[in-house]
Amino acid sequence: MCMMIVDVDENDDVLEPPTNFSMVEDGIFRSGLPQPSNFGFLETLNLRSIIYLCPEAYPQENMDFVDAHDIKLFQFGIEGKTESSSTSIPNHTITAALKVLIDVRNHPVLIHCKRGKHRTGCLVGCFRKLQTWCLSSVFEEYQRFAGVKWRATDLRFIETFEVMCLRQCLYSIIYQYQGYGSNKRRLLYQEESIQKPKIKSI
Repeated sequence: MCMMIVDVDENDDVLEPPTNFSMVEDGIFRSGLPQPSNFGFLETLNLRSIIYLCPEAYPQENMDFVDAHDIKLFQFGIEGKTESSSTSIPNHTITAALKVLIDVRNHPVLIHCKRGKHRTGCLVGCFRKLQTWCLSSVFEEYQRFAGVKWRATDLRFIETFEVMCLRQCLYSIIYQYQGYGSNKRRLLYQEESIQKPKIKSI
């Protein structure tokens, strides 16, 4: 019997992604709050931006990582809630976060809250509606990341979120698809002095 001996360097770093990490689409990622043990993995993403959905101050070690890698931090403070909580996610906050998310100048971008389940799931769900996904697929994706702790209130928020309200409040923005190969498209907006947004395929 032939035995192969493999030398393993104990100093080699193991790249560990943050909890609930996944690619949403090219240039867009989602996860829970990254820990210092995840920083090596994040370096491989070459992030330009992070969308942080919690009201608490960003941890100092995370701020140090962001500053050291010249990453833009966009914070949208959405309060955490429980199923019985009467606190709702503000529409204008999700709208503002979506404007950052769809601007390819911010890509590659990581979206995260604390655990990458509810607040992140709501933002991604609304993004999927902007991409014209059917609701059943949007809900399935949300529940896959939320697991047994999925919330009916989040699903109602996603269902009732009006994508048109995003377009209607962006009278000075054109939405256009910027091609990146035959099967890769990213939604880009550019500021223009126009009365209404237009959708243009390139």
